[in-house]
Amino acid sequence: MYLSTAVKFRIKKLMKDNHINGNKLALTAGIDRSTINRFLRSKNKSITLESITLICQALNITLKDFFDDTLFDNVDIND
Repeated sequence: MYLSTAVKFRIKKLMKDNHINGNKLALTAGIDRSTINRFLRSKNKSITLESITLICQALNITLKDFFDDTLFDNVDIND
């Protein structure tokens, strides 16, 4: 699985677990909602580490918590 796909799946899972949608996550994280929506809809293949950090802060988790998932066990960085 590509890294960008794993990150997208992880964000979607965390949104589901926290009962929030992309717009609510964007508002809470202080990120433009189009940034999150375009990434989650695969219109953009990348998201910055800064955005991931803001998402983690909004969800009250650490970066370690974010990446501590089996999705990231065997990722390919070449999309």
